[in-house]
Amino acid sequence: MFDKFSDNAKKVLTLSREEAGRLGHDYIGTEHILLGLILSGASVGNVVLENLGVDLVSMRLEVEKFINASGATSSMTEVPFTPKAKHVLELAVDEAQVLGNNYIGSEHFLLGLIREEEGVAAKVLEQFNVRINKAREMVIYLMGGNLQRS
Repeated sequence: MFDKFSDNAKKVLTLSREEAGRLGHDYIGTEHILLGLILSGASVGNVVLENLGVDLVSMRLEVEKFINASGATSSMTEVPFTPKAKHVLELAVDEAQVLGNNYIGSEHFLLGLIREEEGVAAKVLEQFNVRINKAREMVIYLMGGNLQRS
């Protein structure tokens, strides 16, 4: 599955793993994927959030308020995904297919995080009024309105 991930998607997952380690967590949850997305710079998913008016610094702080940072750092190389995070990845694959993309990008992670509905990331996205229809519209707009773009 990971071979279809864009460079930005891989960057988001790397940042997610780093954030989990920084927070002393031995797993990657939806909250870590959202943190990775926030930190990913100019990825499409990040730009979608900014274009929807999200203050990324405030969102990051809100995610960190939701989770329990142990204060210790974890240096595990193989950090497992939680069931909800795995579900987000499955939803991202589904979103890519719906949009006619032959890759999975950071924008698909964002849409998957919104659709997951139960994890920390979905709760924070809800608080920041990030809705699936608006986010999907913004993805299509940023991709030039062409659903087949790779």
